[in-house]
Amino acid sequence: MRVRKTVEKLADVHERGYFHLECEGHRMETPVFEEFDPASDCDCPGCAYWRRVLPHSPTGRTGGHPTTQRVLVVAAAASAALAAGHALPAAAAPYAPARPGVPAGDTGDEPATPQGSKAPLHGPSGKPAKPAGALKAPATTRAEIINRAKTWIAAQVPYSMNEYWSDGYRQDCSGFVSMAWGLPGNEWTGSLDQYGVRISKEELQPGDILLFHNLANPEKGSHVVIFGGWADYTHTYYIALEETPSHARRQSTPYAYWSHSDNYLPYRYKGLTQSAAELPPTADPLPPVTPAGAVTPKTVYPGAASFGPGANNKYVTQLGTMLVARGAGAYYTAGPGPVWSDADRRATQAFQLAQGWTGADADGLPGPLTWELLVTGKGKSIGGTVVGAAGPPAPASHGVPGYPGRGMFRPGATNKYVTELGKQLVKKGFGKYYTTGPGPRWGEPDRRNVEAFQRAQGWRGGAADGYPGPETWRRLFS
Repeated sequence: MRVRKTVEKLADVHERGYFHLECEGHRMETPVFEEFDPASDCDCPGCAYWRRVLPHSPTGRTGGHPTTQRVLVVAAAASAALAAGHALPAAAAPYAPARPGVPAGDTGDEPATPQGSKAPLHGPSGKPAKPAGALKAPATTRAEIINRAKTWIAAQVPYSMNEYWSDGYRQDCSGFVSMAWGLPGNEWTGSLDQYGVRISKEELQPGDILLFHNLANPEKGSHVVIFGGWADYTHTYYIALEETPSHARRQSTPYAYWSHSDNYLPYRYKGLTQSAAELPPTADPLPPVTPAGAVTPKTVYPGAASFGPGANNKYVTQLGTMLVARGAGAYYTAGPGPVWSDADRRATQAFQLAQGWTGADADGLPGPLTWELLVTGKGKSIGGTVVGAAGPPAPASHGVPGYPGRGMFRPGATNKYVTELGKQLVKKGFGKYYTTGPGPRWGEPDRRNVEAFQRAQGWRGGAADGYPGPETWRRLFS
C-alpha cells in the first residue's frame, strides 16, 4: 500500500513531552501554519526531536543560552495509511542531551556566566592541567601575582568570553584572575572563592581580589578584580587590575567598585608563600610617613634630576603616591607610575600652591622642601580646586574657580573636564549611574548623576536638568 508522508501537528509539546497524531482517513485539509519557539535547553522528547531534525544556528558563547530559532511548522491532516495513535518512535524515545556549556559528567548546576564557565587551559579542547581529586592552590607570591597581571595590562589583552590568550587563559575577568593567581585552569566567578579565604577591607594587600558573584543571576553584574594597593590614605580609592571591555587595564577605582559596590567581597589567595604584611615592590603601597618629622635615608630628597620631562624612576612613583595621599588623586587617570608626566607636574604644583607658594616656588617640580613636607606628612593638603593644564589655576568662569563653562558638558563633548566632573561626582556619592569609570566623553550616565546631585540640593525643574552650571560646579568642588 502506498503511504503518503505524514506531517505531525504539535500539541502541548512542553507540557506533555510527546507528539499527538490525528488520523483523518483519506481526507486532506488545507495546511495549517503555526509558529513554534523551541526552548533550546528543554529536555522533553518533543524539543529533543526537533533539535535533531531541524536546522538551527550554532549557540553563542559558551555557557550562554542559544539564540531561539523560530521554526515554521506545517500541520496537515494525516493520510489514510497510518492508524490513529501511531506515534513516532524517535519523538517518544527518552532523550536528555547535555546542556550547552556544561562539561560532560557535570551535574549541570553551574549557571551561565558573563565570563564563561570553567574550562581547562586553552579552552574546552585543551588538556586539563590538574588530575581529578582534591582542590589544590599552587604556591605563588604577591609579587608574582602582580607581575603576571601586569603582563596582560602591558599587552592590552582584548576582552573576550570565548578567546584564550597564548598562555591558555580565557580573556575575561575570571580568566585574568586565574592567570594572575597561577591556577591550573580557567575558573569563573562562581568558583574562584574556593581558592581564596575571606578577609576584611582592612586586611587587603596587593594580589588579593574583590569578587562579586551574583548567585541569583550570574549574568547581571558578576565581576572580579585584583587589588593593586590603596590610591589614597582614606582608603576610598584603590588601584584595580582587571580584564574588562575593551582590554586589560589598571585604574584608580572607588572602593569596592563603580557599581554593585556593596556586593564585592575581598578574598586572599590560599597558596601565598609570604606573610600578609609583606608587600612586593611592584605593587602600589603608600610610602612610610615619619610622624616625628625626621628624614630617614629612605625618604631623603633624591635630587632635582629625578623629576621632570624624561625622568623614569621609583622616586616619581613615590612622589605621585604621596601626592595622591595628600589629595591629588583627581590629577591621575591611572595610578602614579615611574614615568614623569604632566599629571605629576600638575599634582606637585597643586600641593605647592596649597602651601601658599607662587611663581618659581610653585613650578610643579619638587624641590627639597616640597619633598620633606610630603614624606613627613607636614604642610597643607590639596583642596578641591583643580590646577589647569597650563600651570596656574584655571581662570574663574562666572566667578567660580575652575568652572570651564556650559559648552564643555553637552552631548558629543569630549574633554578633561567631563572626567574631572565624573570623578568628583563619584567622590561625593553620586556615581551610581556609571557602569564603568568616568571618562572624557559626555554621556547619559554623567547627566543623570549630575541631576541626582542637583536634586539633592533641593533644586527642581530647570535647575535640576543634569547639566552642571557654575553653582553645581562650586558645590561639587567645594
